[in-house]
Amino acid sequence: MTLADLKPTLFSRPAPIFAFIILAVLADQIIKIAVEAYLPLQQAVHVIPYLALYRTYNLGVAFSMLDHLDGWFIVTMRLCIVAFVIWLWRRTPNDRFFAHTGFALIIAGAIGNILDRFIYGHVVDYILFYTETWSFAVFNLADSFITIGAGCVILDELLQSRKKTN
Repeated sequence: MTLADLKPTLFSRPAPIFAFIILAVLADQIIKIAVEAYLPLQQAVHVIPYLALYRTYNLGVAFSMLDHLDGWFIVTMRLCIVAFVIWLWRRTPNDRFFAHTGFALIIAGAIGNILDRFIYGHVVDYILFYTETWSFAVFNLADSFITIGAGCVILDELLQSRKKTN
């Protein structure tokens, strides 16, 4: 069986993945525009217990790691990651639903955060989970795309390794 014989998943084809990425990036950017316009800086707006909106700026990557590095280095690093994920997407068999979905989410999230760097000079974060004694790092929709996408790729690898052992 060749790659051409496998039933392609939606995001294994260029047009659907491109359309999804555009829509996801638009959603991310529209939310960030609203956050910038209406959410006070570094003041929690409690939505429901354990969830607040909290506008802050991230100069690094996830969880503010590498915030001491030059912004253009981080943009270049993210562009390299996008290029690598596109390379992985092209090499992955067409029937691997979770992998292709994960790649689409990772690319959309990375592009959303890259655009923030160009538009604002930093990444806009605004989602905060917390308890009375603990709080999670503030993040955004693009970060969620990247995290869920990575989870999809890992799930796909686990399912593939399970198929090989059966």
